[in-house]
Amino acid sequence: MIYVGKAKDLHKRVAQYFVPPERLNRKTRILVSKIADAQYSVVSSEADALLLENNLIKQYKPRYNILLKDSKTYPWICVTADDFPKVFLTRRVVKNGSRYFGPYSSVMHARNLLEMFSDLYPLRTCNLKITSEAILRRKFRPCLEYHIGRCKGCCIGAISKEEYGSYIDEIISMLKGGGQPMIQHYKGLMEQAAEQLDFEQAAVYKDKMLSLQKHYAKSIITSATVGDVDVFSIVCDASEAFGNFLRIRGGAIVQSLNLGFKMNIEEEPASVLSTFLAEIESKFGELSREVLVPFLPDVEIDGVDFRIPVKGDKLSLLQLSHRNAMEMRRNALNQREHTDPEAFHAKVLEELRDAIGMKELPVHMECFDNSNIQGTNPVASCVVFRGGVPSKKDYRRFKVKTVIGANDYASMKEIVNRRYSRMLAEAPDDLPQLIVIDGGKGQLEFAFQALAELGLTEKLTVVGLAKRLEEVIRVGDPYPLFIDRNSQALKLLQQIRDEAHRFGITFHRNLRSKSQIDSALRDIPGVGEKTEQRLLLHYGSVARIASASEEDLASFLGKRDLALRILEALGGE
Repeated sequence: MIYVGKAKDLHKRVAQYFVPPERLNRKTRILVSKIADAQYSVVSSEADALLLENNLIKQYKPRYNILLKDSKTYPWICVTADDFPKVFLTRRVVKNGSRYFGPYSSVMHARNLLEMFSDLYPLRTCNLKITSEAILRRKFRPCLEYHIGRCKGCCIGAISKEEYGSYIDEIISMLKGGGQPMIQHYKGLMEQAAEQLDFEQAAVYKDKMLSLQKHYAKSIITSATVGDVDVFSIVCDASEAFGNFLRIRGGAIVQSLNLGFKMNIEEEPASVLSTFLAEIESKFGELSREVLVPFLPDVEIDGVDFRIPVKGDKLSLLQLSHRNAMEMRRNALNQREHTDPEAFHAKVLEELRDAIGMKELPVHMECFDNSNIQGTNPVASCVVFRGGVPSKKDYRRFKVKTVIGANDYASMKEIVNRRYSRMLAEAPDDLPQLIVIDGGKGQLEFAFQALAELGLTEKLTVVGLAKRLEEVIRVGDPYPLFIDRNSQALKLLQQIRDEAHRFGITFHRNLRSKSQIDSALRDIPGVGEKTEQRLLLHYGSVARIASASEEDLASFLGKRDLALRILEALGGE
């Protein structure tokens, strides 16, 4: 089975697929090319057709149908079918006679409800199997919850099933959306107890009433004019749709659910909405008599009045549902960008361009860093990023040639001049859009001077990135630019700066190690570069050369006097 559909006029619906290929989109042409047979079932109403279609899609998962993308397991509030029922949160629905309310798209909302029930009613939290027989046999002993007043002692028969059942009935009423009637109920009981001068009991009812008011004050209250309605919104893209469902009971939103749909062939929004209606009905049972929608579905359901609100509180509810659907779509797009490296890097580069105020997208970026210790072995590094990622084959290392001592400013000017004078000569079309200098104003100004001498200041952007406060320094701007520390643009600048530092430090360490070897062997009369290489290859290190015997070293070199000079210089035997 590759596709399941429904229609009032079956002949017209099937015929629309068998038309000249140029009138079909690509996906539908592929679908038609794979049709081998067509079967149909006749049902008594459009609602039955909708439910049958939904069931067949779930059973066979046809390749070209609208498929649910939402795979999350939402929490439910369970009321068990025991003599003394428990009320708890679960993500598993088990058909054992228990009643389930939900699902809740917000775990926090469900937990808040349970916390409110715990404050209002002394419910049991234990897992004991409490029966009348177990109570008569005194099988259980009361726990700490009983002694601190949070449980009435169901296990020892301290509360009747009728009284405990009244608590459960009130909880079920609130879970069905009867919060406001319960507030009025407790208010009436409070006033009645006060009239009878039973002020202690009146205070108990007052506390329960205030607890309910506090909870529902946090919920979204629509209006006293809005009764029990269901609200649906759909946002469709080319190949997917995002839907939001709100259930309103007693003027308050008691359920909210987002669902995503994958459309493998072109579907009309009305058809997608019908699929959404069927999915919600299969999850939550019958829909409300009044259902608010942005447009009419392609089915009619007996006992359900579909309405498109144009003003008032019902329009506000539909707009709220639409915002939820749009938020789901935005999150899906953001997640896709993170899973698609090219799209993600393109977005980061756009963010960096806007943050710095560049005209061009910084597709090609280069960063420079100086490395020296007390003026010895001054070097510089240049790392290259293309499309927001390192291009290691383009990395370059430089030995500082014209600067004497530890002068970072002059060293930066020399290296930038050498880098881009060569690029102008060999690859003038491959200049970067952005140059990043690891350092403050001094390094940036000398780098800018080098670019000015080459006539490149109008062709590219150069900035400095100071490490202390991670501020971006621009030429001619007395105030540094602070980019949001959590932004991907700043993280990219930090990445290229850190990569330049790592690359330069590695080069500098290698040079220092080589210079230390040079000073240990090359200062010995008679030891040149070739002799040094032979010794290191044979012995592996200067320390092993120093520990070698005179006979062994003389035999290897063929010169006893040179072997003696080396051992004396290295402090060996």
